Amino acid sequence: MKWEDLQSSENIEDRRGGGPMGGGPRMGAGGLGLGTMVILGLIGWALGINPAILIGGAQMINNMRQEREVASPRQEAPRQSAPTDQLGRFVAKVVGSNEQVWSRVLPEQKGVRFQPPRLVLFNGYTQSRCGTAQSAMGPFYCPIDQRIYLDTSFFRDMQRRFGGGGDFAYAYVISHEMGHHIQNLLGILPKIQRAQQLAGSRSEANALSVRAELMADCLAGVWANNANKQKPILE
Repeated sequence: MKWEDLQSSENIEDRRGGGPMGGGPRMGAGGLGLGTMVILGLIGWALGINPAILIGGAQMINNMRQEREVASPRQEAPRQSAPTDQLGRFVAKVVGSNEQVWSRVLPEQKGVRFQPPRLVLFNGYTQSRCGTAQSAMGPFYCPIDQRIYLDTSFFRDMQRRFGGGGDFAYAYVISHEMGHHIQNLLGILPKIQRAQQLAGSRSEANALSVRAELMADCLAGVWANNANKQKPILE
């Protein structure tokens, strides 16, 4: 993937080496049933998608319908300057490319103004308004604070545990989470959360999470197609 010439985003918070002060992680696994986990795994395998991305996102959506706010907010570590390491710069470039694409596509196709999210880089765990972000959860989007949370060790896990890797695979992960932000701007995530609250069973509620994850995959594809048309990035 040719990413070096992409425009960098300024909406990056680098908390690596920091983390929240005043307590450790406390967010649960999200309550996904075994059947849903298996379905997401099979979908990921069939589509060539890292299943951890789908499962992590579905867990966060499931958590969101159970708890809208963290009961006792904690003090966060001071914000760091823009990342200067290669991985941090890569993330900023991919986010910047997403911002360029969606600032054009969203108004053109949906008449909705694009408001960029912030992406938080962290190690281990950090605090979000959706609860504690932990590396074990994988990347996720929090609609309450409109931030994407990414522990960059996840990219190493993709290579070691799932046999996937490479710049475009990493860019896909980021763009998938950006897809959840687009869903939020379009009012889709709130509708999903309301539908889950009215669902007659956990399996029905989890099925809605699966649909949300697949739509985020589609939106990641929208980014890739448009970004490659603007400036060829695929090799």
